[in-house]
Formats: sequence, structure tokens, C-alpha cells
Amino acid sequence: MWQAEHSIETSASLEAIWRLWADVDGWPEWNSDIERIELEGPFAAGSRIVMTPSGRGPVELRIAELVEPNLFVDEADLGEVVVRTTHSVQPLEGGGTRVTYHMEITGPAAGTLGPRLGPEISGDFPQVLSALAARAEA
Repeated sequence: MWQAEHSIETSASLEAIWRLWADVDGWPEWNSDIERIELEGPFAAGSRIVMTPSGRGPVELRIAELVEPNLFVDEADLGEVVVRTTHSVQPLEGGGTRVTYHMEITGPAAGTLGPRLGPEISGDFPQVLSALAARAEA
């Protein structure tokens, strides 16, 4: 297994973060790496997201778990590996929230593909979370 995690603290409310996550069509407004995105169905467990990162081919994600307004998990089954990203938001004592992206790569080829794919996928987590927080604070 290969994993990466990044968190940010923000003055944005839990609800503000959730609204941005639930508006999948709006993700490119705060995630500059998304060239195109489409949600098939509601923002709910079992729905499919087709995301095209800038300069790459489309990736099919399945919303594996969703607990409004605290977290959602998306999974990409790439054959020999599964990339699972948990997006969570927790209230902080005294106000604000902590937003965390936690990614795990599992499967038979995780030991070889994880170290190559993982940093490529999660390398922009700090920038994405900063942009998400800024948008939610606005």
C-alpha cells in the first residue's frame, strides 16, 4: 500500500466546504488541474465521476462512501491498483475547520505503481486544498 495525506485549517465553515464538494461541476473553479469533469447521477454513494486532468486522459471515479457534511470517498479502479481518496472536513474548537485529503493506493501492483502514481496524483493536494479553502472563505 502507498499513502499520502495533506490537511489545511481554514476559517470556512463545514457547510461551505461541503457545498463546494457537492458542486462537482464547479470543481475546476478551485482545482486548476481539472480540464473537464462530469458527475453521472446525484452527489451520492454509487455515482460516477468522469474527470479529465489537464493534459491527460479521463479517469473514472466512483463515489464509494458519502457522509454529508463530513466526508466523501472516491475510488478509481485502475486494474492492478485501486486509488482511494478520502476527503474529510472536521470542525475545530473555537471555529473553523480542518480539511483533509487522504489517498491510499492498494492492490497487487501497489508496491511498484504506488510510488510512481501516488506523488503524481497527490502532489497538488496542498495547492488544491488552499484554493478550496480560499473559495469557501470568500
